[in-house]
Amino acid sequence: MGSLPLSIDILPDDAEAVSLDEAARRLGVSLNRVRTLIRDHNLLAASRGGQPVVPAAFFADDGGLAKHFEGLVTTLLDGGYTRDEAMGWLFEQQDDLGLCPADALHTHSAREVIRRAQAQAF
Repeated sequence: MGSLPLSIDILPDDAEAVSLDEAARRLGVSLNRVRTLIRDHNLLAASRGGQPVVPAAFFADDGGLAKHFEGLVTTLLDGGYTRDEAMGWLFEQQDDLGLCPADALHTHSAREVIRRAQAQAF
């Protein structure tokens, strides 16, 4: 697992996270596919207690990834953010939204979050 690009000590303690096995189940793919998604930066993961985890906020309630997640991550990474900076930004409280961007993906504010990511790029 050491070859997986994981954000270390960046995920807030109160952020719900799931194991890679659970992420594979939620996505309906193999564990190897989840590892590939992480390596290709299509899915972000963190280390918690020495184990790789994926924030639960990245998943839609009905399975799969949240609707705008992949586009948002691509925007951040293409805009010059590192993987760790992107993970940090996704869990940084936005006072005017009243929640962090990762949680906003599940609300009507999702497009606003993407607009902010585009504006902050580079």
